[in-house]
Amino acid sequence: MSVQTHRTTGAPSPSPVGRGLPELPSPGKGRRKDTARARLRRDRRRNGLPAPVDRTVPLARRLLGDWRLWMSAAMVVIFVAAFLVNWTLFVPEHTTATGTIQGLGTAVIPKAARLAAFTAVPLAVVFVLADRLRPQGLWLWAIALVWGGLVATAIAAPINTWASAHLSIVGDGDPATSLRGAVFVAPFVEEAAKATVVFWIAILLRHRAMSWLSTVALAGLSGTGFAFVENIVYYGRIYRYVSVTSGTGVDAQQAMNQLALMRGGMTFFAHPLFTVMTGIGVATALRARSKRVRVLAPLTGFLVAALLHMVFNFTASADSPVGLMLWFVALSLVGAVVGVVLGQLRRERAVLRARLTEYGRYGWLDPATAEALVAARVRIRARWYALWRGPATFLATWRLQRAAVELAYLRDAVGRGLVDSAGPGREAELLRGMHAVLPAAVVVGVGAIEYPWQRWRQALRDRVVRARQAPPSLPADGGPLGSSGVEYSPVDPRWGPPEQ
Repeated sequence: MSVQTHRTTGAPSPSPVGRGLPELPSPGKGRRKDTARARLRRDRRRNGLPAPVDRTVPLARRLLGDWRLWMSAAMVVIFVAAFLVNWTLFVPEHTTATGTIQGLGTAVIPKAARLAAFTAVPLAVVFVLADRLRPQGLWLWAIALVWGGLVATAIAAPINTWASAHLSIVGDGDPATSLRGAVFVAPFVEEAAKATVVFWIAILLRHRAMSWLSTVALAGLSGTGFAFVENIVYYGRIYRYVSVTSGTGVDAQQAMNQLALMRGGMTFFAHPLFTVMTGIGVATALRARSKRVRVLAPLTGFLVAALLHMVFNFTASADSPVGLMLWFVALSLVGAVVGVVLGQLRRERAVLRARLTEYGRYGWLDPATAEALVAARVRIRARWYALWRGPATFLATWRLQRAAVELAYLRDAVGRGLVDSAGPGREAELLRGMHAVLPAAVVVGVGAIEYPWQRWRQALRDRVVRARQAPPSLPADGGPLGSSGVEYSPVDPRWGPPEQ
């Protein structure tokens, strides 16, 4: 295996690459140092940049003082509470003034979940793969997906019921049984509940949502989680209804499969598509300099999502021939969104190439390294090579690539006027971090990869060859050589050549 890596050391390099890096801000000493650090954190927070990490503070103290740890703990509590709310709302039976609402029960949930997963899992994989320039990681992906599946449904279900009751809608309290509730109430409530996690990530972790595709992917994951849980509820309800109702003439499993074909097959794109509209608005606002665009873009995205949701619910509930025509319109809209995403991917690659090559021209990065970090295929291949070279190499490669993408977007934000004087300090941190991990990272993978099982197989072959080539060992007791089963006659000591 031959892999191209950088073999630089911590000492100053004789080459011009890496020289003249931006200087890190000096905090000073004493009270002046504390004041400077507080001002630096405030400036970074105002620009949506991460605060510098003080390595002199013990790790345990840094973790306890990190707000992200406590936010993660709070999210776990919220997710557990949302799960309990959903379980209370949908699983047991509920008695209302007009009758009894049949609950899902525990037996039907695994069956409905398997059918719902047939579309939810591929959709989640698609959105994760779309987040490829600077992947958000399992933490934010899981938060967006679980928020849409548990929190958004726990928020939307009681609000829909409450709003439908105040609108004097005839029904059993379930907004799905009323056309007006499904059209005028559910779209706004559900889209707001699903998009809340995208707004929170954009506010609290703006530096993580720098990529346009990342914001859209997080929105799509939230919509996918919501659709997954909603499909479980709908599949379970029709299964229970057919099971306890006589005279339907339809098998319960067959009825659930038919509904899964309609919701999970023909209209699987509905909820993710709606939430992606809000994600596009948020992504546009994060990259815009105008304050009007920052306000109007998310609002416009939300209203478009709600409008599409209203049209979808109307056509699904009205059961009119117009629904088939609008279904083809919806497929065209999905194709248009995919085209927009692909076009944006090309534009963001152009931004990545333009900004990273600037650092190569300045001498802050090796031009060959900057060029390699631009190409997506080269980055993916380098990560694959690094994976088989050990955890340390893979972690260094991962940090190098993430820092490079963040550096390019930071440079672009500074050039567009979205980040003020706090940008150069973060820029210096990223550059120095990249130079620190370069010696252990894989930049370009060259040659064939020697996988572990290939090394094990070769080691076994070498052992067999060595065993075959080893000389025969002497007997342990010093006995005669050769086989003990063959007896030879003694040699006559008087024998010799004939005498002349």
